[in-house]
Amino acid sequence: MSSQGAARRSYSDVLGLAAWASVAVALYLVFFVAREADISMGGQLQRIFYFHVPAAWISYLSFAIVFLASIAYLRTASRRWDLLAHSAAEIGVVFCTLVLITGPIWARPVWGTWWQWDARLTSTLVLWLTYVGYLFIRNLSTDGARAGRLAAVIGITGFVDVPIVHFSVQWWRTLHPSGPTVSNPAADSGLGGAELAAFFASLAAFTLLFAWLLSLRTRLGRLADRVDSLAVATESRNPAEPQRVPARNPVGEAT
Repeated sequence: MSSQGAARRSYSDVLGLAAWASVAVALYLVFFVAREADISMGGQLQRIFYFHVPAAWISYLSFAIVFLASIAYLRTASRRWDLLAHSAAEIGVVFCTLVLITGPIWARPVWGTWWQWDARLTSTLVLWLTYVGYLFIRNLSTDGARAGRLAAVIGITGFVDVPIVHFSVQWWRTLHPSGPTVSNPAADSGLGGAELAAFFASLAAFTLLFAWLLSLRTRLGRLADRVDSLAVATESRNPAEPQRVPARNPVGEAT
C-alpha cells in the first residue's frame, strides 16, 4: 500500500470515529435531553424531526456536490470528478429516501394523512426520481465515458429542483412547516434551547457521517478502477488463443 493510500485510510478511520461519536451524542440529546413535543405536533413522534431535517440537508449537500463535480467532469473529462459525482449521488439518494420515509411517518398523526401532493412533498419526490434515474443511467450503460457524460448532464439539470424544494414553503401555500433557519433558528419552530442543541448536534452528526461515507465510496471506486485496469492489462498480456476447430473429413473419405 502506498503512503498516499495509507494516509487516506487513516483519514477515513479518524473521520469514521468522529462521525459515530457525534451520532452517539446526538442520539443522547434527541432522546434524553430534548423535551417531548405537544401532541398537536406528534408528541414522541416529533423526534423524527431531528433525523428528517438533517437527512434533507445531506440530500441538498450531496446533490450540490454532484452538480459541481459534473460541471468539472464535463470540462476536464477527469475520472476523479466523475467518481466524486457518482459517489455523492448514491449517498444523496439514500438520504433523500430517508426524507421520504420519515416525513410521512411524522405527518400521519399531525396532518391525518400519509401524503399530500403539495409543493414541498411533490418537488422532493421529483428530486428523488431524478437522481434515481441518474444512477440507472450509470448502471445500465456499458460505455463508461458516455454514461458519465450523460449522467453529468442529468446531475447538473436535476440540481435545479433543489432550490425549488427548499423555497417551496415560501413560494406556495403548503402543509409543510418552514422549520428553523440558520439566521433565526428559534423563530416559528417552537424549539427551546435543549431542542436546538439536539437539532444542531444531529445536523453535525449527519454531516460527519456523510463525509465519512463519501470518503469510503470514493475509495471503493478507485479500488474498482484499479481492479479493472489490472484485468485489462492481464488480458492484453495473455490474449486468449483462438480455439482450433478439427478438420472434418470429406464425405466418403475413409478416416
